[in-house]
Amino acid sequence: MAETHDLYKASGVDIDAGEEAVRRIKPHAARTMRPEVLAGLGGFGGGFALPVDRYREPVLVSGTDGVGTKLKVAFALNRHDTIGIDCVAMCVNDILAMGAEPLFFLDYFATGVLMPTVLEQVVRGVADGCQAAGAALIGGETAEMPDVYAKGEYDIAGFAVGVVERDRMIDGRRIEPGDVLIGLASSGLHSNGFSLVRKMIREAGVGWQDCPPQLGGIDVGTVVLTPTRIYVSVVRALLERFDIRGMAHITGGGLLDNVPRMLAAHLGCVIDPESWTPPAVYPWLQSLASVDTKTCYRTWNMGIGFVLAVSNAEVDEVMEALQDLGETAWVIGSVEAGLSGVELAAGSVPR
Repeated sequence: MAETHDLYKASGVDIDAGEEAVRRIKPHAARTMRPEVLAGLGGFGGGFALPVDRYREPVLVSGTDGVGTKLKVAFALNRHDTIGIDCVAMCVNDILAMGAEPLFFLDYFATGVLMPTVLEQVVRGVADGCQAAGAALIGGETAEMPDVYAKGEYDIAGFAVGVVERDRMIDGRRIEPGDVLIGLASSGLHSNGFSLVRKMIREAGVGWQDCPPQLGGIDVGTVVLTPTRIYVSVVRALLERFDIRGMAHITGGGLLDNVPRMLAAHLGCVIDPESWTPPAVYPWLQSLASVDTKTCYRTWNMGIGFVLAVSNAEVDEVMEALQDLGETAWVIGSVEAGLSGVELAAGSVPR
């Protein structure tokens, strides 16, 4: 009679591969550790001591997200080392928008047939993202589910927890008409709008290995897989010095849907699309197919990955600080009373 282990493997689940995967990813998790971590990988949960010595009235802020159909590009190119960065970025940038310091992160990786080398590449990216955010990778889940995922494919989701002083939470309540919007540069597409991106590229007959001159001779796959920027270090540096009144992480829904999330119902804003220069991938994509402006600004970040709302009195100092931090940023608009949502108005920002 076959051993139970052999029967399980015959059904599509390889326990030995799972153990190898854990062995491979442990060193990557170890390099993200913080002093508050109470247990390493392998237990039934991850312990983290809340840093009450630094917070008088700590509020925990949590966020979860995935990478979406950007994964399909990683599968096509067999490149998996940056997808984990995307997953971390999508989560930590969200909780950062409330002023939170990221504390720890967990990931969920599910696949049909576990490939330890692929998982290691993905988790290496997760660890890279956690280090950039200052968060500890304290645990996760690896699920092998034959017949659920196509061969060679997987999905990944992340879960981030951060902390903020209760009286320093940023929820947009203090934003006023006349406040200025500052946009921080994205690295490109980040992790949103890839269903449209893939459709446009496919229907234009473009290959992932093609190197259009508009993209500076870099292959399409490399450009679109550029990982999502993590804004934690630069934004937290600003929070220490300035009165940042509101923040928005520009993800699915673009500028048109995400900026209003930080505004009170009676406020809107005007954004000048000519006030910054989008990465080359955007005009190149628009050259492939006819896409109306509203769709672009509701699907992609168009070169702005994070938005700050500051008072008009502080805007010059904030911009100077951003320059000192090596950040590419632009004044992109202003908050207005009586508007609903975002109005795109070319030339509305004085040069």
